[in-house]
Amino acid sequence: MAVSHKGAISFGLVHIPVALYTATQDNDIHFNQLCREDNSRVRYKKICSDCGKEVSSGDIIKGFEYDKDQYVIVSDEDFEKIKTEKDKTVQILHFADLDNIQPIFYDKTYHAVPETGGEKAFELLRAAMKQENKVAIAKTVMGNSETLLCIIPSEEGILVEKMFYSDEIKEIPKSYAKPDLNESELTMAKTLISSMVKPFEPELYKDEYQERLRKLIEDKISGKEIIAAKEDERGNVIDLMEALQRSIEQNTPTPAKKKRTSKKPRAKEA
Repeated sequence: MAVSHKGAISFGLVHIPVALYTATQDNDIHFNQLCREDNSRVRYKKICSDCGKEVSSGDIIKGFEYDKDQYVIVSDEDFEKIKTEKDKTVQILHFADLDNIQPIFYDKTYHAVPETGGEKAFELLRAAMKQENKVAIAKTVMGNSETLLCIIPSEEGILVEKMFYSDEIKEIPKSYAKPDLNESELTMAKTLISSMVKPFEPELYKDEYQERLRKLIEDKISGKEIIAAKEDERGNVIDLMEALQRSIEQNTPTPAKKKRTSKKPRAKEA
């Protein structure tokens, strides 16, 4: 697995050399774009707007447009020159409670793995944060951007969450008037929630749509007819309390009926 970022976690005078690896992967089926007339691949080329020639990746440089059609060129060496030693480390700013951070701030997850010589300090940080139920808020420069990070201890190691800054979070597009709730409605909703509580076991969840999509592709390859999926039948329940009550009944296991055992007559003693 390729390393996404290398650096050192720094807190106080402690430096822990680490490598970050992406923790997730895309398993979705992807399609190519084809021309409707002859099913040929549609390809995109990078064309110079001045001479009209196709440009290879090696001939492309970065430029910032500071005025109409006026660019200042910035090279990879220029980006490196402005990085300080602090930018090259994952600097812990402070520690916090995990439930203090809203999930909307999380962008991408990485596995942090200690480099040779940093194992003990890495494990010390992981164990201490885990026992104190704390996470660390940190910063580093990844690529050409200063990145906000959340360092989260787990039983197996340390996860690093790339985070959004507050000015990157959009406000709710539309507010709604919160109606008053009566106690019976709230109690019923809590009862429904309680009836649906079970441990999170990630291996139990599968992307069912992707499975059906793979089946569709296999069927089309073999020339089978594609049959539309049946719609789930939903009851016409309008009343909120009735809907809650029916939902609770659906999620409440029916007690198993005890089987009656017929008593056999005892044999008479001779």
